[in-house]
Amino acid sequence: MAVISMKQLLEAGVHFGHQTRRWNPKMKKYIFTERNGIYIIDLQKTVKKVRRGIQLLETSFRRWWTSLIRRN
Repeated sequence: MAVISMKQLLEAGVHFGHQTRRWNPKMKKYIFTERNGIYIIDLQKTVKKVRRGIQLLETSFRRWWTSLIRRN
C-alpha cells in the first residue's frame, strides 16, 4: 500500500489551514501554529489520520468483497 508521506503533504500545501479569524474550535488539537494570519496544520497528526482512514477503507472493502463473494 502506498501511503502519503509528510513530504508529499508539505509539497502539496496541505499544511495551510484557514485564516485565524475563521476557524473551527474542534480543529484546535490539529493546529500546529499560526503564521501570517493563517493556521498551520500539524502534518504528523494528518499522516496518522490518513493512515487510519486507509485502514478503515481497506477493512470495509474486504468485508464488502467477502459478503459479495458469499452471495454468489
